[in-house]
Amino acid sequence: MTTRRKKAGESQSNKALTSLFGHSFQRPELLTWALTHRSLAYETNPETLRDPGSDNEQLEFVGDAVLGLAVAESLFRRFPGSREGELTRLRASLVSRRHLGQVAARIKLGDLLRLGRGEEQSGGREKPALLANAIEAVIAALYLDGGLDAARMFIEEHIIEPTLPALHLAMQAGDTFSGAIGDHKSALQEYLQATGAGQPQYVLTAQSGPDHQKLFRVEVRVEDGAGGSIALAESEGSTKKQAQQEAARIAFARLLLEHQVGDLKGAVEVAK
Repeated sequence: MTTRRKKAGESQSNKALTSLFGHSFQRPELLTWALTHRSLAYETNPETLRDPGSDNEQLEFVGDAVLGLAVAESLFRRFPGSREGELTRLRASLVSRRHLGQVAARIKLGDLLRLGRGEEQSGGREKPALLANAIEAVIAALYLDGGLDAARMFIEEHIIEPTLPALHLAMQAGDTFSGAIGDHKSALQEYLQATGAGQPQYVLTAQSGPDHQKLFRVEVRVEDGAGGSIALAESEGSTKKQAQQEAARIAFARLLLEHQVGDLKGAVEVAK
């Protein structure tokens, strides 16, 4: 019975990982390697520190190259009329440590990391630089196990597609767009100011969970001009900042979609 339960648990865990990464690993040891931080080897088996396979730093090197290629290819396809300088600017934002750290936090990659006790106690699962490195290592594991298609699918879904509204705004605005790609709060603020809607306001509406595993719910609002406010979107996160960024991302995407639909309806009316 115990063995059967253990196998069932492993099966559920594998399904969850497959769902997260969009790929069923034929060599799961690659994913374990990608999620292993140097601090674990340092504390548990220091004699292996000289072995590149004892932590994920070597995979970070491969993942960085795969990410750069996939992002460059995607931008080339999505923005065929853009100059090299414009594409380089967008790629730099997409592969930045800041953006990768935000992506890793959003998909809760930190929960899967294999850390040493010291790194764990110092909040390693939430450190942006550590998370950014880990996501590059995961990309390498996907590439080594499933080829470029597996890595590209993950990159498109988690790193590129959530930023598309900001990417399009950046291309339209050119040098006047100051918000970093992936910084959804800045993108939303610039959009609202440009449309005369004023400043976004972030309101904490709920929080739950124990101190070491808090969950914050934040709503982003804008003034309605009559002394009240309009809710644009709401989201949750393990930190208030993360919840604010996700709420801003959802609100920004919705506003751009509504704007595009409005333009389409206007064009149809003119055509009539």
